[in-house]
Amino acid sequence: MNKTRCSVLFAALLTLAAPLLCAQETQPAPAAPAAPAAPAAPAAPVEWSKLSPQQQQVLSKFGSQWNSLPPERQQALARGSERWLGMSPEQRNQARERFNHFRALPPEQRQALRSRWQQFQALPPQQRAFMRQNFHRFQQLPPARRQALREQWRNATPAQRSQMIEHARQQQQRQKTPHR
Repeated sequence: MNKTRCSVLFAALLTLAAPLLCAQETQPAPAAPAAPAAPAAPAAPVEWSKLSPQQQQVLSKFGSQWNSLPPERQQALARGSERWLGMSPEQRNQARERFNHFRALPPEQRQALRSRWQQFQALPPQQRAFMRQNFHRFQQLPPARRQALREQWRNATPAQRSQMIEHARQQQQRQKTPHR
């Protein structure tokens, strides 16, 4: 894999890392942010009594103030608790580590990660799938190669980064187009 392509893979890694770190700061368990909703009817509140006992336990921190939370927040917390309950103990530990790492970041970096996550969520499903695929490829590279690619990306000028991204787009188009 050439250096340019790997650099673009690293850019995808940065974008895809955001959901891992974008848990809401007040949640006891990290949850993936919801996809941006189409402007429709306002969200319906989630009744505390409708949550399972396990969900109530996970969300016990919010029990006394549940009814004062906005319906969107209630729904996000309910979805997050379901996801949390579906995780293995190892996955929960990893999620806690990522959440703690995220909370330790300066506010500007947390906001930048949230922004990148929102940008990722706004992409068409095919582009998100492509970025996930590139993320997995990047993860399979040896650690030294990943670090070299990170440095290459960090040291690149905006014009060089644009070239790297354009090159990756061209490669993506070539992969989509059947060879004749």
